[in-house]
Amino acid sequence: MDFGIVSDFDIRISNLVCAMKAVIQRVKSAEVDVDGRLIGKIGKGLLVFVGVGKGDGEPDISYMSSKIPDLRIFEDHSGKFNLSLKEVGGEMLIVSQFTLYGDSRRGRRPSFTEAEDPSVAKILYEQLISKMKGQGIPVQTGEFQAKMDVHLINDGPVTLLLDSRK
Repeated sequence: MDFGIVSDFDIRISNLVCAMKAVIQRVKSAEVDVDGRLIGKIGKGLLVFVGVGKGDGEPDISYMSSKIPDLRIFEDHSGKFNLSLKEVGGEMLIVSQFTLYGDSRRGRRPSFTEAEDPSVAKILYEQLISKMKGQGIPVQTGEFQAKMDVHLINDGPVTLLLDSRK
């Protein structure tokens, strides 16, 4: 029965501001297959899972494309995180993953209502890839909206979460 009562939870959900999300993993190697065929493969570098949220745009792409390649998450000769992907000459594998927007706070089945519509998300995903390539970074990709098998060998492991608006 609905009594027209709005909870604090409902107010927080309605005010939710989305941002482009990324899970960044430092890898020794990574590859992605679709239907048994190799789509993308890298050696030492970063595997980046990207989720595009409603309202994402150029500022989010600019933030991600400037931040990710310059993250100092590779070790120098002293074993300290002082080197970026660019400095170690690494590669990047970018894989779209709308499930980064899975919201499981209610019930047991995640809701993906904050993920951007696929037609818009694909354009933004491709723009992000283009910006990364424009920096001279060797970039491989997954296949947008495909069921993919992702294989990786973590290096560390080092895994970071990045949100374009935090």
